[in-house]
Amino acid sequence: MTPVPGFEGQRVAVFGLGRSGITAARALKAGGAEPVLWDDGVSGRMQAEAEGFELEDLTAADWSGFAALVLSPGAPLTHPKPHWTVDRARAANVPVIGDIELFARALAATPASLRPKVIAITGTNGKSTTTALIGWVLKQAGLKVAVGGNIGIGVLALPAPTEVQAYVIEVSSYQLDLTTSFAPDVAILTNISPDHLDRHGGMEGYVAAKRRMFQRMDGICDDQGDPRLALVGIDEEPGLEIYRDLQSRGWVAQFVTTRPSPLGGEGGSRSETDEGVLSASELSAASSLTHPPHPSPPGPPSPPRGEGYSASDRILRFDGVAIADLAPARSLPGRHNAQNAAFAYAAARAVGVSHAAAVEGLMTFPGLAHRMETVGRLGAVRFVNDSKATNADAARQALMSWPTSFWIAGGRAKDGGIVELADLFPRVAKAYLIGEAAADFAATLGDTPHVIAKDMATAVALAAEDAAKAGGDQVVLLSPACASFDQFPDFEARGEAFRAAVLNLGATPFVQG
Repeated sequence: MTPVPGFEGQRVAVFGLGRSGITAARALKAGGAEPVLWDDGVSGRMQAEAEGFELEDLTAADWSGFAALVLSPGAPLTHPKPHWTVDRARAANVPVIGDIELFARALAATPASLRPKVIAITGTNGKSTTTALIGWVLKQAGLKVAVGGNIGIGVLALPAPTEVQAYVIEVSSYQLDLTTSFAPDVAILTNISPDHLDRHGGMEGYVAAKRRMFQRMDGICDDQGDPRLALVGIDEEPGLEIYRDLQSRGWVAQFVTTRPSPLGGEGGSRSETDEGVLSASELSAASSLTHPPHPSPPGPPSPPRGEGYSASDRILRFDGVAIADLAPARSLPGRHNAQNAAFAYAAARAVGVSHAAAVEGLMTFPGLAHRMETVGRLGAVRFVNDSKATNADAARQALMSWPTSFWIAGGRAKDGGIVELADLFPRVAKAYLIGEAAADFAATLGDTPHVIAKDMATAVALAAEDAAKAGGDQVVLLSPACASFDQFPDFEARGEAFRAAVLNLGATPFVQG
């Protein structure tokens, strides 16, 4: 746990006693604060009471006595309308913050010589895989690493700053809305596409929340005098605009794209003053390369240099120069995972991991459950669980990973459904539709072969049969492009239902390695 200083002897209201809320209360108490807890749900209050925390109905509390309100990221800050605790706090001039802000303050209070590096990741899609991948690469390189935040362990439940060399933290837009001083050493924005618009009042508010990842990068260096590094995905217009803005301010920013390098060419050579770089023509097998790319510039932030990474054809390039072949990375299929790999490589290099160790980490990554996860094989048919694809943009990345697939989709649809995926329908051998969205998706698919299967088990059985009949290597892909809440409590449960249905057909479970 990371104790939070700065509130010694002060009452701090904590609303929302899920994972982040109860952890924040523990960290505040460990730092000397007097947390006062409340939740609309009885179970959360019962847990807090069992742990000896003070409970108080915040609807009747004297808010002038609170030093801060720590708000659960699940409670709305602004839209559709502010949570009632936010209104009470603002009326009493009480600052409203979240667990990431508490974490930032705990870091700031840690002596500079003991302060670990912080790599933070946000984005619409890919942030969990990128977070886990970076954590894996750093651990394989021998660093003491703590991974958490919006993925897995709440950030304040991670080991204290003096116990690790690096934090790798996934941060959601909800959490970023509640931060003011968070300043990661490496700040990553994977991509931005429409999502959670109801909570941010539209796309402009959503983009503004993501921009907050870079709010403290204006010329601030870390404790070793190195500039803080921004890594920005530029395949979507909002990301490109953010990257250009950072560059125009003279901050240290590098782009990541899955398109051919904006610098021109897909290889070539250039002179280097620090470390040698092989030209693309000199690469026999990039997985065995030992030459790193040009490092991030040392010292204070430099003027824009146009540096960046591309991975348009599974070859990772820096400034157009090939540095690694991602084809052997079995758990990172598809264009979007090439982008995730580029972020992980760049982040690892920024905190001192060697080129060879960073590439080795990419190649050995075991993957995350429910994210392009091969769960089994039945003959020549491969079954891929991408249950985490809860919107059309995420499903696009999966559909683009194979020339053709037998696609299981549906659930509770997001705005727009799968209309924007129409250009990929020729890649769909047949679609198997489940959940509330089945009828609407069927109408959108039109002449693309499809069937309304209704439930997961039926969809898997039908898809497996059709894939086997097609002959040769085939892929049955669960990439729903929908939320799961019509039939499942969450995307994990949906993915496990897919896995169970696949194994019930007699498929051989897939083992990484």
